[in-house]
Amino acid sequence: MCRSIKTLFNFAPPATDEEVRAASLQFVRKLSGYTHPSKQNEKAFQRATEDIFKIARKLIDSLETDAPPKNREIEAAKAKLRAAARYGS
Repeated sequence: MCRSIKTLFNFAPPATDEEVRAASLQFVRKLSGYTHPSKQNEKAFQRATEDIFKIARKLIDSLETDAPPKNREIEAAKAKLRAAARYGS
């Protein structure tokens, strides 16, 4: 899967629409193979992104957990450490 798509569930504060929309766009880009669609495919690309955004938002809003919400700053720091270990400093 695309490494640009991050986990958005169970964070404090919750994922914003902007974050969900960005993940949806990345998903459509990955599926289509386009970073920027041609004029001919632009409407289909935008429609797919909007449809996936709605479904993803619905999913994130309906998920439940007993785990405490994750802290964004701590998770970002962990991700930076993993990236440094994986790719070097």
